[in-house]
Amino acid sequence: MARKFPNMPKNSMNVMQQAQKMQQDMIAMQEELEAREFSATSGGGMVTATVNGKHRLTALTIDPEAVDPEDVEMLQDMIIAAVGEAMRKADETAESEMSKITGGLNLPGLF
Repeated sequence: MARKFPNMPKNSMNVMQQAQKMQQDMIAMQEELEAREFSATSGGGMVTATVNGKHRLTALTIDPEAVDPEDVEMLQDMIIAAVGEAMRKADETAESEMSKITGGLNLPGLF
């Protein structure tokens, strides 16, 4: 096999190949994560929020019993809590999956 960089030491070529493989794996993982959905509930299951890996709210379910015209603030708080928790799950999963690829290296700007 002809080397593209004849003056480059063999171990440097291996490092470059490993970096390219890691980059390809990271792109594939990012695409997979963006397609996944993450759900969380609040208010004892009264509100369920689902987000995708792109942090877009894809579904919101509100139990009719949670709708109290006298206490709209509580419903708003439950929605915020459920969406926030679903986003946290998405972030935590992304970090965990990416660390499997990077071997725990902290690569700024990934997520």
